[in-house]
Amino acid sequence: MPIGQGVDANAFDPGTQLAFSSCGDGTVTIAHEDGPDKLTVVQTLKTEPRAKTMALDPRTHKIYLASAKFEAQPEQTPGAPRQRPRVVPGSFKILIYGMEKTLDH
Repeated sequence: MPIGQGVDANAFDPGTQLAFSSCGDGTVTIAHEDGPDKLTVVQTLKTEPRAKTMALDPRTHKIYLASAKFEAQPEQTPGAPRQRPRVVPGSFKILIYGMEKTLDH
């Protein structure tokens, strides 16, 4: 099953039979477990770039993603460890997503 680039987290909600894969490209792939060996993609949710760290609350069926704004990518020096962009101070936030209705499967 194809998902976005840079997967960071996966979660399964037994109450809804939904599986979630959060990716650094700013997407969450949501799939329904139709059977032990069958998943069907029901949505590719657009989030924000780099919003990939995810938690699921199985009681409320909501997913939570950490997000922030980032500075420009630093110049890379050959042979040196890869430099990552820094978070813009004060830009951290939690994105919360829930279902509007239940799925009929």
